[in-house]
Amino acid sequence: MKINDVKVIVTCPGRNYVLLKIVTDEPGLYGVGDATLNGRELAVAAALQEHIAPLLIGRDPDRIEDIWQYIFRGTYWRGGPVLMTALAGVDLALWDIKGKRANLPVYSLLGGLCREGALCYTHAGGRDFAEVEDSVCQAAERGFKVVRAQVSIPGCKGTYGGTGGAFTGHYPPEEIWEPAPYLRTIPRLFAHLRERLGDEIELFHDVHERLTPIQAARLAKELEPFHLFFLEDPLRPEHKESFRVLRHHSTTPIAMGELFHTRWECLPLLTEQLIDFIRCDLGHIGGLTEARKIAAIAESYYVQTAWHGPGDIAPVTHAANVHLDVAIPNFGVQEMVFFPEAVHEVMPGAPECRQGALWPSEAPGLGCDIDEEAARKYPYSPAYLPTTRRADGSVHDW
Repeated sequence: MKINDVKVIVTCPGRNYVLLKIVTDEPGLYGVGDATLNGRELAVAAALQEHIAPLLIGRDPDRIEDIWQYIFRGTYWRGGPVLMTALAGVDLALWDIKGKRANLPVYSLLGGLCREGALCYTHAGGRDFAEVEDSVCQAAERGFKVVRAQVSIPGCKGTYGGTGGAFTGHYPPEEIWEPAPYLRTIPRLFAHLRERLGDEIELFHDVHERLTPIQAARLAKELEPFHLFFLEDPLRPEHKESFRVLRHHSTTPIAMGELFHTRWECLPLLTEQLIDFIRCDLGHIGGLTEARKIAAIAESYYVQTAWHGPGDIAPVTHAANVHLDVAIPNFGVQEMVFFPEAVHEVMPGAPECRQGALWPSEAPGLGCDIDEEAARKYPYSPAYLPTTRRADGSVHDW
């Protein structure tokens, strides 16, 4: 079996996606992958079309690990979000081919089921505490047992996860954010939610890397009485040692990892047990091949997984998340989103959500497909993530 064609498909059924279709010389056998990097989609598409696709023609798609290492090491300047996202697209398509050839769902190739479904969470937000409370209640009514809670911060413009942000448009929208009102507001939010909703529903919060180490330690400590499921992304990803400050001041569980691109970025947080949940994005760390290695390392240090699952990765990656979730012993929780109908039209086969859990497809491979004709109906549209600034005009973390 050989690879005889690699198709890169850029489409925008609501937001931009970079999809990959690897076609083999066996009639009708192909694999689908997702190589979407929000805000830099065309950079990944160019890397695939101009540099990586030509290297794949004529290779045996069954040799996933060898192809992974060949692409990762072959550039010499390895790693980084663009190349690791491109590699993820290739990797997912190869696993899809392997499953289809074996006539088995991918989770079976990863060792089989450890659980029937994957506990998942949804997002709740609002302009004030009452709106957040209503949003959490609506999620609970839909069967969710774990909910992320965000709220708009007084005096700040475009608070992450609160009233929502503009992700489309040619020029990046700008948000204004300040730490002082944020640090006052978030403990009050969770005091309100626990008083009104009790302890039965699991709640957590996403800082989105906006705090200094001592600010994050203060927040984590003040949130201890409300027993968060975890505090997500409290610090920037660059300086791993900063997590020691946070860990030494609080027992609030910590989740981190969506901005990492290799297992080596995760290592100090895992081996020093500085986090409780590793939440890399399978679409940005090289796919299933790298994620299962990260999960295996994490298992040794009692760290659970909480893979990134936003709307800016395609259903193919969401499917890969769930296949891995149900096949590893140290799974924790899975982020999910409800895609608009246009996304399902272009990429049928997303995991099914029932009663607060995601269920993998029983179809061979990952269970997703690409409708190329439908994809052509939704051409690429330039879009950027927002830029966050402090009140004095300086650029801050997103």
